[in-house]
Amino acid sequence: MRRARVPLGVPPDTPTRRMNPASVPLVEGRIVKAQSGFFTVESEEGRFICHLRGRLKQKRLATDVAAVGDRVRIRRASDGTARIEEVSPRQSVLSRRSPRQEARKPGPEQVLVANPDQTLFVFACAEPSPHLRMLDRFLIAAERFHLPALVCANKIDLVGRPEAETLFERYRAAGYPVLYTSAQSGEGVEQVREALCDKLTVLSGPSGAGKSSLLNRLCPGLGLRVSRISRATSKGRHTTVVPEIFALDFGGYVADTPGLKAMALWDVGPEDLEEYFPEMRPFLGGCAFNNCTHDTEPGCLVKEAVLQGRIHPERYDSYLRLRRGQP
Repeated sequence: MRRARVPLGVPPDTPTRRMNPASVPLVEGRIVKAQSGFFTVESEEGRFICHLRGRLKQKRLATDVAAVGDRVRIRRASDGTARIEEVSPRQSVLSRRSPRQEARKPGPEQVLVANPDQTLFVFACAEPSPHLRMLDRFLIAAERFHLPALVCANKIDLVGRPEAETLFERYRAAGYPVLYTSAQSGEGVEQVREALCDKLTVLSGPSGAGKSSLLNRLCPGLGLRVSRISRATSKGRHTTVVPEIFALDFGGYVADTPGLKAMALWDVGPEDLEEYFPEMRPFLGGCAFNNCTHDTEPGCLVKEAVLQGRIHPERYDSYLRLRRGQP
């Protein structure tokens, strides 16, 4: 009978032990960066680059198994690597429908950030021109998951405060705080700092809106890369490549997301849309028809509110387009 091999320098009669991975204690942390299947987890014991445990990757879910902001438990290996063993249930989320989809099947949920306290949607007043229908979609996504939302009208130095207020007043009237800022001059940056303090805030918006410039103005130590607007297309270019959470030196955290070119709504049906426009809520339930779509029906209180100037016509038009499935 062949004897089992023992390590060099160990007497032949000495029993050998293998470390049981299950005996290594789990460490709690939060995912602060996600890229190409690897997750940076911040914990009290430091930062670790992790991969998902095999059984987690095998789960067939209609959402991301793990995302930036997720609370996780990891296990460290003796070679210095680590893996995510558990992902805690999410308390909140900002997500969209994944742009990856089959011809006849809508894409799964793409989690932009998990467990945020609030959102700050940054849109430029100019260069590039604000795509406010896209902002409407961002706000619906926040309403869908009961996230407080703030609107940041950036680059006001390009158009002046009066024109900026004309563009974004509809959102203040709908009940959203609107912050008017210029990363170039510093105007409004102090108000943003106050709004972000001691919270985990999702910073999101289209490419070129100035999110990275605004963050650099808030926290110069971050040193985030900034790209210029393409003169050929007047469109922004992606500066942030992957979602990442940064600590703010004045307290709190911000989750910077890549600039988005589209915001396809996740788990929002046409019949639900009316609830996600705050300015429409006071008039719901009082229409002549119980199943009023606020489109062509007579006796609609929402349409009357639009005519009276109590609902901005562009916001109402956004609602109709989404309800009808139009771009």
